[in-house]
Amino acid sequence: MGKTALVSGAGSGIGFAIASRFVEEGACVVLTDIDEEALEKRAQEITLGGGRTWSMGLDVSSERAWSRIIERLDEESLSLDIMVNNAGIPAMGTIEETDLASWRRVMAINLDGTFLGCKFAISHMKQRGGGVIVNISSIGALRASVVGPAYGASKAGVWNLTRTVALHCARSGYNIRCNSVHPGLTRTPMMNDMPEDMIARMAATVPTGKVAEPEDIASAVLYLASDEARQVTGSTLVVDGGMLA
Repeated sequence: MGKTALVSGAGSGIGFAIASRFVEEGACVVLTDIDEEALEKRAQEITLGGGRTWSMGLDVSSERAWSRIIERLDEESLSLDIMVNNAGIPAMGTIEETDLASWRRVMAINLDGTFLGCKFAISHMKQRGGGVIVNISSIGALRASVVGPAYGASKAGVWNLTRTVALHCARSGYNIRCNSVHPGLTRTPMMNDMPEDMIARMAATVPTGKVAEPEDIASAVLYLASDEARQVTGSTLVVDGGMLA
């Protein structure tokens, strides 16, 4: 691949799988996460395997933190080719059970963080001939859930923002593509403490009978980031084992 990719929320789960896959394909990967301890450990795992990486703590809801990331890229003379806005947090509870503080925290990380990632990526990429942005949304953006109004609304915002960014960049002649990936049930660290019988019951709700692995999502992101998808922008790639069908 020979490109530079930045992945937010790369300290675990889907983000780490995406970063690892890019390294396998020959990219230089910038791993970012708010959990700097976990991030450093993950970066070392990739580096031990011969990958080219560097890591930096990032609170995606902070505009100043994003500015520091871009400044670091410039200092390292790295041209950002691929931005993956993956960082996000879950939220459970009905509309009546969700308080305003929780709502705002989910929006700040899931939606504001993606907005800032797109904004800073565009500013950097348009001066360097273009690039690719991939935003991690969710099937929760495409269907309602009575126990996840904040999460679903934030991911629906990411979905709409993705298409808006795609159109803006295309019409501006920036040579920047932007697409969203929508995972369904995926085996992330949040499932680590779940009994296997519970995971099996969850898998039974998926038409394919399987819970996705983070690597399944990483493969979808890799396609969208590759030159094979050069005519794909503003698109919605669902990886859910047929749940929406």
